[in-house]
Amino acid sequence: MEALNSTQVSQFFLKGFSDYPALEPLLFLFCSTMYLVTLLGNTGIVAVSVLDVHLHTPMYFFLSNLSILDICYTSSFAPLMLVHFLSSQKTISFAGCGIQMCLGLSTGSTECLLLAIMAYDRYLAICRPLQYPVLMSHQLCLLLVGVAWSFSLLKSVTETVIAMRLPFCGHSVVSHFSCEILAVLKLSCGDTSVSQALLLAGSTLLLPMPLALICLSYTLILVTILRVPSGAGRRKAFSTCSAHLTVVVLFYGAVIYTYMKPKTKQADVSDEVFTVLYAVVTPMLNPVIYSLRNREVKEAARKVWNRSWTSR
Repeated sequence: MEALNSTQVSQFFLKGFSDYPALEPLLFLFCSTMYLVTLLGNTGIVAVSVLDVHLHTPMYFFLSNLSILDICYTSSFAPLMLVHFLSSQKTISFAGCGIQMCLGLSTGSTECLLLAIMAYDRYLAICRPLQYPVLMSHQLCLLLVGVAWSFSLLKSVTETVIAMRLPFCGHSVVSHFSCEILAVLKLSCGDTSVSQALLLAGSTLLLPMPLALICLSYTLILVTILRVPSGAGRRKAFSTCSAHLTVVVLFYGAVIYTYMKPKTKQADVSDEVFTVLYAVVTPMLNPVIYSLRNREVKEAARKVWNRSWTSR
């Protein structure tokens, strides 16, 4: 409470696209549609993976976690963002800003780790198929996912608490559509070096290192696939990981563009539009990519759908 009083800020104004009011109704229609598809698509992936016993494998266990992450990440900001598109009152409480910041950091960090885990899973399945059931046991799957979620939550809570305890001295206009930590830190009139150091350490752990593991896994997978004598065998092996590789390219490409490009003092509307696309479209595309490129998912969805109709 003492930290809150020292900031003299009880709420933040999320600027978003308020400088472009003509754009907001169009963005509302676009983003609300994308959000609905994200919820339905990712919920469908989770439901199919749970209801069809043939999908009770490590690959689909990780895919279900990815879908849950996408739902949580998008839901952490999308409902309020949609309200703000149609309202002139674009505020969020101080506590609500902290919660939104923590959820965004946690789910984004977990997805970085989960994509690396999924790449390692594909490496074991393709490069060491005979040992795969032993190496990727159910207990190990639970441990890997549990560590990813727990580490990301602990890291995000620490970063959020330190950031939100900084003095803001009445500055409350966030140049973003959500309480993104870098945008909030720009409002502080105190020393942000500790927060910046934590973010740098976290970015190093969660961007280059997982990406390096993913690249190494797919390099070994490619070498193994090229050694397969038959063309049909190579196509089958590649099809099991092509969907995941597409998701990796989309996710890391968007993150690197958003956070690694040179920063300017003035917010650019093109940056805001791209961030909306990355934050809303990418989670929507994940179930679409996995469903279209994966025969097992389509077959399982068909079985679940047929069972639901025949049981009526």
